[in-house]
Amino acid sequence: MTYALIAINVVIYAITAAQSKNLMDNQLGSALFVDWVLWAPAVADGEWWRVLGSGFLHYGPIHLALNMFALYVVGRDAELVLGRLRYLAVYSVSLLGGSAGVMLFSQNSMTAGASGAVYGLFGAITIILLRLRQNPNQMLIIIGINVFISLSLPGISLWGHLGGLAAGTLATLGILFLPAWLRVKTPQAARVVGWAAVALVAVAALATVVVSAITSAA
Repeated sequence: MTYALIAINVVIYAITAAQSKNLMDNQLGSALFVDWVLWAPAVADGEWWRVLGSGFLHYGPIHLALNMFALYVVGRDAELVLGRLRYLAVYSVSLLGGSAGVMLFSQNSMTAGASGAVYGLFGAITIILLRLRQNPNQMLIIIGINVFISLSLPGISLWGHLGGLAAGTLATLGILFLPAWLRVKTPQAARVVGWAAVALVAVAALATVVVSAITSAA
């Protein structure tokens, strides 16, 4: 799934670059970019696909390369532990959480990128390390450095990153720890609890998007 997600992001970038006839400034003149970029007023007008579609757009090749490299590094390990379906669910929920963060706290921005989903995988790897009883300090340092960069540099979506981080962390926590906390006894029941936790995080993120959209339209 990690390689498939990278391929999808690259193909989407290629389409926007072809439409704009500019490999570097792919957002200029691209109908797909204009239609998918996350902008709260447009979502409030009913263009809900932007909430997910924006996670597959990128502002230039450097933005794309950085996100895909991070996805490659953390995604493979997360997928190995979680399995394909749960990994894809965590990625999707993280993407949704990133969009929810933008919708709630940065309504005037035009946001794009897989960063929210990647930050969610940062959180997922941290929870996986804890579950495996390994030291998560290195991952926590990486998260801290990236949050500091998000705070320091203009044009970076801090709230998209934090929203994705929160969603991915909570979803993975629900998958790997919640069944034990609830004293679930069978593997089948544990899977149900894990999926229910992921669904709950998704519903919370969707509710945030809807409320934010209504507020933006008011």
